[in-house]
Parts: sequence; C-alpha cells; structure tokens
Amino acid sequence: MMIYQQGYTKRIASAISSSRLLVPFHPHHSLFRNRVSFFSSVSSSPLDSLPDHATVVIIGGGIIGNSVAYHFGKLGVQDVVLLERDRLTSGTTWHAAGLMTTFGSMSSQSMDMRLYTRELYQTILPEETGLETGMMDVGFIELAAENPNNPKEAMDRWHYLRRVAAFNRLCGVNVTEITPDEVKKRFPLCQTDGILAGFYVPEDGRVNPTDATMAFAKGARLNGVRIVEGVTVKDVVTTNPVAAGLPRAVQGVRVVATGSADERDRDQSNDKEISATVVVNTAGMWARQLGELSGVTLPNQAAEHYYLITDPIPGLDPRWPVVEDPSRCIYVRPEGNGLLVGFFEWEGAPWNAQDIPDTFSFGQIEPDWDRMEPYLMAAMERLVPEIQDVGIKTFFCGPESFTPDNSPMVGPAPTLKNYYVAAGLNSIGILTGGGIGKTLAQWIKNDGISPSDIDVTGIHVNRFHKYQANRGYREKRVSEALGNTYLLHYPDHQPRTCRGSRKSVLHESLKEKHASFRDVSGWESPSWFASSDADLKGDKTFGRPHYFSFWESEHRGCRNNVALFDMSFMSKILVQGYDAGKFLSWLSTANVDGPVNQITYTQWLNENGYLEADLTVTKLSETEFLVVATDTMHHHVMQHMTSRLSRDWHVILSDVTSSYTQINVQGPNSRDLLQRLTSRDLDDTFPFRRAEEIDIGDLARVLCVRITYVGELGYELFIPTDQAKYVYDHIVEVGKEFGLVHAGLKALGSLRLEKGYRDYGHDIDNTDTILEAGLSFTIDWEKAGGFIGMEHVQAQQDRFKSLGGRPRRMANVFVSLLEEDPLLFHGEVLWRNGQRISDLRAGSYGHTVGGGVGLTMLQSPDGTTPITKSWIKDATWELEIADKFIPCQVALSPFYDPKNERIK
Repeated sequence: MMIYQQGYTKRIASAISSSRLLVPFHPHHSLFRNRVSFFSSVSSSPLDSLPDHATVVIIGGGIIGNSVAYHFGKLGVQDVVLLERDRLTSGTTWHAAGLMTTFGSMSSQSMDMRLYTRELYQTILPEETGLETGMMDVGFIELAAENPNNPKEAMDRWHYLRRVAAFNRLCGVNVTEITPDEVKKRFPLCQTDGILAGFYVPEDGRVNPTDATMAFAKGARLNGVRIVEGVTVKDVVTTNPVAAGLPRAVQGVRVVATGSADERDRDQSNDKEISATVVVNTAGMWARQLGELSGVTLPNQAAEHYYLITDPIPGLDPRWPVVEDPSRCIYVRPEGNGLLVGFFEWEGAPWNAQDIPDTFSFGQIEPDWDRMEPYLMAAMERLVPEIQDVGIKTFFCGPESFTPDNSPMVGPAPTLKNYYVAAGLNSIGILTGGGIGKTLAQWIKNDGISPSDIDVTGIHVNRFHKYQANRGYREKRVSEALGNTYLLHYPDHQPRTCRGSRKSVLHESLKEKHASFRDVSGWESPSWFASSDADLKGDKTFGRPHYFSFWESEHRGCRNNVALFDMSFMSKILVQGYDAGKFLSWLSTANVDGPVNQITYTQWLNENGYLEADLTVTKLSETEFLVVATDTMHHHVMQHMTSRLSRDWHVILSDVTSSYTQINVQGPNSRDLLQRLTSRDLDDTFPFRRAEEIDIGDLARVLCVRITYVGELGYELFIPTDQAKYVYDHIVEVGKEFGLVHAGLKALGSLRLEKGYRDYGHDIDNTDTILEAGLSFTIDWEKAGGFIGMEHVQAQQDRFKSLGGRPRRMANVFVSLLEEDPLLFHGEVLWRNGQRISDLRAGSYGHTVGGGVGLTMLQSPDGTTPITKSWIKDATWELEIADKFIPCQVALSPFYDPKNERIK
C-alpha cells in the first residue's frame, strides 16, 4: 500500500510542476468575474465616486468587510463606505474552501455565529438580494479516528467529540453520532479503517465564498452602503489626544487610486481625504500592516494553506457530505465532479512575515511539496484505493490569516478611539462571517459598548500585547496556530512556541521547586508543582491527570495550612489625581472611595448595565488608588477607563504590572506566618479588607492586603520587583514551621470554584448583569454620583421583583465522580427534569468537597419563572459528560463555607 502511495505522490509532484498548474487558478473563477463587474466603478477614476465624509469607512472587501457593511445597512446606519484596494473577495476569500459547518466548537460565541451565518447563507441573503450564496446543505461528518502518529489518541478524540456533540446540541445543532458503516454509506469513497465513529450534521455543508460575498455586497448596497473598488488607503488620519495619556481618535482616511503614481508617492497633494467618524479594519491578512499605520497592534500572520482538486471521479455525487478527519489533518468534499481535499497540517508554514505585497490580491504561493508529501500520503489512506488512479487537476497553495491564540480579532482598538477591527479569522471567516459582521456592526452602533447578546471577551482585539507583533513571534506562533486547527484539545493544552516572553522575578526559584509552567497572557506561571523534574511529564487525558496527587496536596495545603501563589501576572494599574476617587467611584458599583487603606471588590458595568470587569480597587491615599484585575483583562480595564475619561478629569493612569511582584499567602496559618516576618500586628487591628504598607524582615516594605480568592484567611503582598526575591526567601524559610506549600493555578481554580468565586472572561462575561451573576452585594445604591449603568440595574431589579425573583441566575454545581470518571472543565451540559438547561462555564475538581465543582448560568425555559431554592430543590439534576449522565447537585450558595466563616 505504501509503495503504491509513494508512486501516486510522485505523480502529483510531477503534476505540480506541469504547465497546467502554472495557470492562475480560481475554484469559482467564472462566477467571480461575472459578479465583480456588478460593482465596478463606471467613472474615470474610483476617487470620483468617493464622498468627502462618511459615518463609517470599512477597509477591505472580503467576506468580513462585506458582512460588516451588510449589517450596517440592516441597522439603518447611513453614509457607510466600503473601500477595496483591488476587487471584492481579493486576499483569502476568493480561494476559501467554502465549508459551512456548525459542529465542532466548545464556545457559545462561536456556535451562535456559525448558526446565524448558516441561516444567512441558506435563506436570508437569497430572499433579500435574489442572489444565491451557493449554499448546499449536503451535511457534514467529523470523524473520530486513529492518528497514525499516536494510536492512543483515538479514544480520547472520540470522548472529546462526544463532549462537543453534547454542548453543540444544547446550542441548537442537530448532531448525531453515527457508525463507521454509516459514514461509508454517506461518503462511499471513505476508507473506514481506524474510524471509531462519525458526528453527522445534515443541515451543514458548503457555500460558494464568492457568491456569499457578492450577496452580502448587494444586500449592503440595497440598504445604502457605497462600495468602491480600486482604492488604496494610504493612511488613517487621527486627531491629537485631548489630554495626556488619552488615546487619539479617528478623523478619516487618506486614499488614492490603486495603481496610480500617487500610490507610492509620499506627496499628499493628489490624495483624497474622507473625513470619517469610524474606521473599520477588515483588511484580512493585511490587517496588521494597516494597523501599524496608526499604531494599532494586530498580530495576525499569513500562513500557507493547501488543498487539491482531483479530475472527475465516476459515480461521485455532488450531494455527498463534507468530511473532516482531524487525525489525518484533512477535510474532503465534492468539487464539481471531483474531490477537494484540504489540509491543516500539524506544523504550518508562515508566509511573508515581513510584509505582504499590496499587489497579492489573487495570487498563489509556490507549493512546498517536500513538506506536504507526508500529509497527502496520510490523506490517501483515508480514501479508497481507486482514488489513486484519478488525476490531480489542481494543487493549490494560498495564504490564510491566523492569530497567536486561534481566535478572531474583533472590536474597538484600545489605543485609537473609533478604530474597529474584524480580522484574523483562522480559516473560519466563511463559516462565521455573518456572525462576525453582525456583532461588530452592533458594537459600533452601540458606540463601543459591548453587545449584550454574545460573549466577546475571548475575541476582543484588546487582549493582545505589543510584543506579539514581533516578526519572530508571529512566524513561530502561526506555525503552531495552523496546526491547532485539527489538534485534539486536551484540557491542559498549552502553546509550545514563543514561551518565556514574560517571567516573574521568582521564575528561577519556582523552577527549582519543580513548577510546571503554563502560558498566562505571556507570563510563565506555575500550574502545579511536582516533587521532582522527572514527575513533570505525563500523558494527557480528560480524566485524572498524572499530577492529580500533587494538585490535591496543594489544594489541601491551602485549606489546612498555608499556600504561596505567585500572582505577578495580575494586571495592576495605578490611578492618581485629584479626581481619581470620584472617577473610580463612578466606574464602580461599590463605594471604592471610602477610607484610606481599604480594598474594595467591585464590578464595572457598561452604559447598558452589563458586566465589563471584575476587579478590586485599593485606596492608598486620597489621590492614589491601585486597580487589580485578571491578566486577560489588562488592556480591557485600561480601555474602559481611557474611553470614559475627558480633559475635565484630573486623573493619571499608570500601568505598574511589571513594577510589582504579587505573592498571595493564603490559608489558616497565613496570619501566623506573616506575623513572624513583620513588626505590624496582624490581629484584629488588621481586619478583612485592610490594605497597608508593612515591613518584611529588615530590608523590605510591601503593600499588604487582607483579601482572598480561595475562601480562606489570606493576604496579597504587592512587592517592589527589586525586593521580591528577598521577601519570597523569607516567606519560604519561615513557612517551613507552618506547613507552607507552593501552589499553582490548578489549585487556585479548584479552590475558588469550591467557593463559587467568579472569574470575568470565563464564567461571567459581557452578556451577564450584576444581578444575574449573583454579585449584587457589590452595589452601593446610596453612594454619591451613582455608577455607570445604574439605571439599567435598577430597572432590572424592579422587573425581577415584579416576577418574584430572577429568571436568569448563576448557580453552583457539584457532582460525585469515581476515579475512572472524566473531570469537569467547561461546556458540560446540565439537565433538569430530563431537559437540557445550561452548561458549565467553568469546572474543576474540588478536593475538599470530594467531587467535581463548577459554575453555570441557569435560565428558566419560559424566561419569566424565578429561579429559587425550591425551583432547584424540587427538580432532578444530571450532568452530561461526553456519553455519561451523572446525577448532580445544584445550589445558589457555594458548597464550601457558604457563610464565609473562614475568610475573616
């Protein structure tokens, strides 16, 4: 078999070098030619048709740009202009494989976008525009099959896809598990060797990317959007900041006709300037370069993407489904009378990391046959032998745009007001394009306020840091990012490349303690600690990991004695000025401008009353405050402040994250341990929520805050970075007397979930209100000036009172797990009285309570029935984990210390 395949691959290599493959290829070329002329400018110069002013200028005419334009039209936004440097679909859209599959994601945000996009292609766009999108609901099958390079992975992938299927059904996807024989029946060219099961969605299928783009474009034009091709944006014009430290704002764009002498000329005398309120960067693989013109960090990077199309195959039915076999890095679907076989190889290849040529609109990349040959050979093993007698019509390589974390970049840029982005789609631009466009258009119409109907915390463009735009970083990470497309997503998956970009000053000390590090927004942070370096390695699993006993020891050590956590990755922002207290009080639901030397846990809301941040504010003096938030919300918290500051506020913001090492000392022995190190009495004169500078040893002074995130007596120490090692060494030495353990993020997660503590961006997000999240205790209704979103919270509270309670409410979940049972992570489906009702937003194993613990957002089926203790108590509850249904408990209070007796 292998010899035969090698002969086949040599024939393909020969075909690649043949003259017929040097002809520019477009899988939908005739359709593309016919459609683009519909939008071509009839004037002598495209600049003649441009307005002097626009409310919104969209830059980039691929599927995303046209979707954004279409949704602006649907929202009734006037004076919208879309500018395309070449012709619509140029870049990556024109050569996309056109998969329209809803199955496969464990993200509710992605599922919502996929389902909405499929509906657009199937019915909405054709009915509104009269143009077909080429959508064919031929079905989709994802295979759970053996990986030739890792045979043991097959059962884990089967388990994982069952988890995905359960979650997807909750989201509304009609997915069923089918046998290998049923796979063969639906796709006769498939070899079933090594297949354990298939996951079949009959409503999914494929779409013509060019037709879909043109339908969006026509829909946009029908609603007043102006689309102009042949226009190059040379620059985004910005204003100066209204005050020091505040971002600049968009003022317009400067453009020239593509291909004209002015395009490369620095002289601006012949440029056309369009003043604009909002600029939207939908430039695809050019988004980073366009962003650089305005100082906006967008670390997307193009990578090679391959597919081949065979000659006609006798008996092939174009209605056969799309089939994906992640274990062999391939997707397969009919294309005309032949097959299209596409690849997402384990190691991708970056393309033109320096700069992508402006003229590469419909270009192709020279294929690297030596690199791709093993993947093609593996692909052929999945197809029947007769396929090897079929010729190859085209072997195509074109660029696709990827981000460092495989999630899209969407939303308002943090450093430039009214500059928005939708790019870096990681090869899901076609299947989420409608949802991305709808979300961003609504976001912009809301004047930058996050939409309340979809979680955007994981796709927000403000999650990135400047160093991620480094060329070497992009080259290395994109190779891994493309490979992640079909990688089995184990719970402890961590990026392999570009590690070590940010390290705590305690890194080497923690390494000596045998820390297993994980990437936390670029920081190397301990996940757990082993007893020796030899114990750091182990097999990946959805069950109890090899380090389970180490994790348990850290968890119990914190509950029973005392634990040390290095939390230096936390975002720390110093807010100073005469108006600092007034400003932060306006942002915060709690009264953060109370007594000096006090820390306050609070929420920040947007103007519509939905959650935007979960953080603490410590009042250091009458004019100085320290804001501490989670690592993922670093730029989001800063952006939330800068976007609401004006020249009238005397407020100065300083990012001091790297200036302070944060050590959390938590557990019942924490007070006694620290008391041995300081002359400051830590008795009742240092109560819960107290924040004060204290001496440590003879040489250090640190900010000591009495607060906890694990549900125990504890302290957070903010230490000048140059003194951190001194303080750490003293804590470790004295800690020997008190049973001190080093603890990592696995223990932190299980400890906080036993206590029901929230984590913004994981179990609460911008779709939740403070009342639904169970955080109303942070509201001070009487404080002067109120807080942003207060009237909406009051209105919701009044509505809940009229209903007799909250019909949407966060709750705690507990499930007893046997040693062989899989663990909880997120996305496990909760059933009430035999009906699906929600999923776990976060899950872990609670070593103290002896089972799985998690948080879920419950919503009564009718949307009005209050979720009360009796509504929960009188029901039967089960948790669906892959193919298992396990009885569970649900409660509004945490399962550990519900009366908060241990923290004070």
